[in-house]
Amino acid sequence: MYRQGKGKTPRRHGPKKATNTDKDPVGVCCRIRPLGAEDEECCVEMISSSTIQLHAPDGLKANRNGEFKETQYSFKKVFGIKTTQMELFEEVAKPLIEDLIHCKNGLLFTYGVTGSGKTFTMTGSPGEGGLLPRSLDMVFNSIGPFQAKRYVFKPDEKNGMEVQNQVDALLERQKRDSQPTPVLKTPSSRHRPDPEFADMISSEEACKSENVDEDCCYSVFVSYIEIYNNYIYDLLEDAPYDPIRPKPPQSKILREDQNHNMYVAGCTEVEVKSTEEAFEVFWKGQKKRRIANTELNRESSRSHSVFTIKLAQAPLDADGDHILQDKSQVNVSQLCLVDLAGSERTSRTRAEGSRLREAGNINQSLMTLRTCMEVLRENQMYGTNKMVPYRDSKITHLFKNYFDGEGKVRMIVCVNPKADDYEETILVMRFAEMTQEVEVARPVDRPICFLAAGRRHRNQAFRDELSRRLDDRGGPTYSDDPVLLNQLIESLPVLPPCELVDPADDQTLPRLIEVLETRLRIRQMMTEQFNKTANTLKSMLQQFDGQLSAKDTFLHDQQSKLGEKDKVIVSQRTEIERLEKKSKTLEYKIDILQKTTDVYEQDKRSLQQELETREQRLLRELSEKKRMEQRMQGMVTDARHKWEKECERRVNAKQLEMQNKLWVKDEKLKQLKAIVTESSSNSGGGCAAERPERPSRERDRNVPQKRSASPSPIPTALPVHPMHRRSHSAGGEKWVDHKPACNLDLDTVMQPIIPNAIKVSTPNEKALSKCNMYVLRHQELASDGEIETKLIKGNVFKTRAGGQAVQFTDIETLRQECAAGPSRKRRSGSGEGPVQPEDVENRPPVAGTSSSYSHQKRRKP
Repeated sequence: MYRQGKGKTPRRHGPKKATNTDKDPVGVCCRIRPLGAEDEECCVEMISSSTIQLHAPDGLKANRNGEFKETQYSFKKVFGIKTTQMELFEEVAKPLIEDLIHCKNGLLFTYGVTGSGKTFTMTGSPGEGGLLPRSLDMVFNSIGPFQAKRYVFKPDEKNGMEVQNQVDALLERQKRDSQPTPVLKTPSSRHRPDPEFADMISSEEACKSENVDEDCCYSVFVSYIEIYNNYIYDLLEDAPYDPIRPKPPQSKILREDQNHNMYVAGCTEVEVKSTEEAFEVFWKGQKKRRIANTELNRESSRSHSVFTIKLAQAPLDADGDHILQDKSQVNVSQLCLVDLAGSERTSRTRAEGSRLREAGNINQSLMTLRTCMEVLRENQMYGTNKMVPYRDSKITHLFKNYFDGEGKVRMIVCVNPKADDYEETILVMRFAEMTQEVEVARPVDRPICFLAAGRRHRNQAFRDELSRRLDDRGGPTYSDDPVLLNQLIESLPVLPPCELVDPADDQTLPRLIEVLETRLRIRQMMTEQFNKTANTLKSMLQQFDGQLSAKDTFLHDQQSKLGEKDKVIVSQRTEIERLEKKSKTLEYKIDILQKTTDVYEQDKRSLQQELETREQRLLRELSEKKRMEQRMQGMVTDARHKWEKECERRVNAKQLEMQNKLWVKDEKLKQLKAIVTESSSNSGGGCAAERPERPSRERDRNVPQKRSASPSPIPTALPVHPMHRRSHSAGGEKWVDHKPACNLDLDTVMQPIIPNAIKVSTPNEKALSKCNMYVLRHQELASDGEIETKLIKGNVFKTRAGGQAVQFTDIETLRQECAAGPSRKRRSGSGEGPVQPEDVENRPPVAGTSSSYSHQKRRKP
């Protein structure tokens, strides 16, 4: 069969960014999880296959006076509580797998509050496989017959793939198998399938893609990372364990490849050949993922996880026999399945310590994702060119190429309909509604090569035809074998010449007849020998047939026994598989319980530390309270003593003031009585009447004199003007002499003279700041029609605000009177004869407003 020679494959340039203007919106679907209990209040209602309605719970309406209204949100598709995992996969993930096989990238992530069912949607559970295992199953069901051998495709550590020939791949396999501690060695696909995974997807639910290019070879690589506290960690990395000094896992960094796509540098990529093998790799990484117990979720994801399915494919050569050894012809597409950690409010989860830090980083990364979506939407709707803050978070920086047009983007919004999550659900719905308005450039189709299609099919047909022809020829025969035929001919006598020249020749024919007779005898002898041999062989065959029948009988007996043994083995194998499944389930539960126990132990230690801290704080507060009580008791006692003394002083002052007022009234009555008596005596006979005598003050002199506010006795003699004396205000201090412009000049002899005084008509802060004493001249009209001048004095001091204040401490009253006659002004209780005038400044100051003959009087409040 003629086979064409190998043609030269034209070189194809590297992939470029999508330049088409066609754009598709981000596909957002909504999934509602069932309520935990039937009696719980529900706040989410499914209106149609694309619309849901949210209504505020009763408690929130009561608190907000019923201001909340029912709101509706529309999505590409809404999946109710009865939606199966298979229906969700058919609608959301299956188109992404089709694009993956056709060299197009895809991004699928779940979003929602904590406890809304994101991890269940992505991973699933035994019997209900999620999107991830179903995606793996569809990939291997589609490309299973066209997979390349291990290590034919090899990652180049720069987000690309290299192609090796069969010999190099075989050497690579032997090298990896001979390593004592391989970096990551997955089990062979020839092993029995994992019973736990086998229960996730039933055979009836298996699906495959029909439009697979048979002229290519495929290999699947998987990687699994998590983003914890905004650091990237490889969950498939096998770091050496040191029991003495355990090292924490090393974080990874993001890099950009030659096509400007972001990837995780140094991330482990494992080549897998079956669904079970890929899921076992995923499960190995899942055990390392960080989960914790919170108030809202017993197994809450504390990090964002990214499981990447990378499909490498390269075309076959022109003969359809081997892969083209051209790196430029290798196409690599990937599908990222992202399980985002749920947003949460610390007021509800009551997170503290490391949990509080985790929640803060989770909320911050989700807020960055929202900000990026808002900026993208604003740039597309309003034509702006704002910078999208992809670098503010690792999760957005890693997937920025998808939003720039490197693949389809799909989001599943998971919703918990219970009333407690209403406010968080409102925020999630607003983000989902805004995300649907973001458009992503549609990726262009990437052709594989320009070779003729059907190369693999033609090569297989050629091989089948060659095998059929070899089978038709069967084993070699004697008639067809020229060597055996020549040996048989040489064993017979040689035929003499058979030409008859002379009719009378009588020797040629007899000689020929003799030779032919000889040949006939030899032939007969050979026939007899053959018959003998045939009979012997026949007897031997009969003997063999007898033995064979005996053997068949024995084999039949052994097969019946073997069948019974097979039944026992099948039953035992079924039991073993059941026990293995149960063992794996128990191991998984033990792992979960161990993690839960560790979390509880850590929470217990943290709570004990918090309890001890609070006890110490309580003891400090109690001791501080006792000190404050003692201090307050002392302050109350001091204040009580102070106010008791103050009250006693005020009562004594009030009593003294009342006594002075009473004494003044008595003095006035006595003076009035004396005047009346004097006037009646003068009119009756001119005899001098005796003045009423003042009661004796001897007993008052023995008592310590108290400062009285009562006026001094009024002298009855003519006023005597003493020598000019300075006011009491005259001292060494600096004064502010405040004399209002409305005051009148009295031109009296006695005038207050204050040296070192600043005279002002209106007080100001500048003058007050230079002095420490203050006096105000106040004039008013007395009851007798005379002008009375009061000198109101006080101390100047600085306030806390930096200003000046005056505290009044003393009042001096200046009053002038005209004497009507000598008989009107006599001291009550005095004898006959003139009374010497007394300097009123040498007497205690009075508080009354009694008059004098232009004498200076002092008054204190």
